[in-house]
Amino acid sequence: MRLRIEQLANHLQQQFAPVYLLSGDEPLQMQEAADAIRHAARQQGYSERVVLDQGSGFDWSSLNSAADTLSLFSEKRLLELRLSSGKVGAEGGRSLSAYCERPAVDTLLLITLPKLERSQTNSKWYQAVDRLGVVVQIWPVEGGRLIPWIEQRLRDAGLVPESGVVEMLADRVEGNLLAANQEIEKLLLLYGEGVISAEKLIEAVADSARFDIFTLVDTLLAGDIVKGIRILQGLKAEGIAAPVVLWALSREIRLLAEMGFELGGGKPLERIMVEHRVWDRRKPILRKALRRRADHWQRLLVDCSHADRAIKGLDAADPWLLFQQLARGMAGSPRM
Repeated sequence: MRLRIEQLANHLQQQFAPVYLLSGDEPLQMQEAADAIRHAARQQGYSERVVLDQGSGFDWSSLNSAADTLSLFSEKRLLELRLSSGKVGAEGGRSLSAYCERPAVDTLLLITLPKLERSQTNSKWYQAVDRLGVVVQIWPVEGGRLIPWIEQRLRDAGLVPESGVVEMLADRVEGNLLAANQEIEKLLLLYGEGVISAEKLIEAVADSARFDIFTLVDTLLAGDIVKGIRILQGLKAEGIAAPVVLWALSREIRLLAEMGFELGGGKPLERIMVEHRVWDRRKPILRKALRRRADHWQRLLVDCSHADRAIKGLDAADPWLLFQQLARGMAGSPRM
């Protein structure tokens, strides 16, 4: 039986399968799904836990050996099989299929592995698991799904976001659900349950250089060079490492150079925005920046190389003065 991750909690409250398979590359959701199964197993009396980790030289006979050993005891046990990939080989396929044909008594098998390829879901062992138990394929929370996901997590934690807060937090974490969850926990710890304003969010992350750097990027692209230089000076005064600042500036410049090249080749701007996963809130800023030709951004990439050499001591120039030149170029201000 196949379930979406959203259906797993309700399923565990109503019934229990002998085998669960979790597949995906998103760490937070994989961890929470596995924890939910472990918690439900403890409630059902599975008091012991054995972990088999597929590493180099893994012996597939250990799966059935462990299952046979477990059956000698009266306690219910959770047997976790952690696979490094869906490519289990002929021996692994036979072992998993054999287990599903004769599952161990009083044993719950939890299989976790990275994202499965389509061809692997047609394998005999996967089909055997699907028939006997429950399969949950976990997909990244991307694009338009991230905003609702973050808002729901905030509300589940007792936090009520004001307008714009969810979008700001989404920009900050860039699709990293673990980071989003950590920020939500920080907000709850700092302010407790209740309304979260943009001011509270900014205050909560004020100690994060990364947030200030992304604020710098958007400030420059909006054309506010005065505020941008002030942020740069603040980052320097706080002791933020120059390579971190260069990474953020060059990352955005490279993105605009690529988008400008595609735009010059005749590709529609909206399509370019979608393909580069630009958030709606940032689209007006980037549209304004893309009024400048691609070669403008290419020249700034050359300036980034100059700053990189200065940081590494290969050039006598002051990297922070070069950052100011980069900032002026990003903001569309004349060079000094």
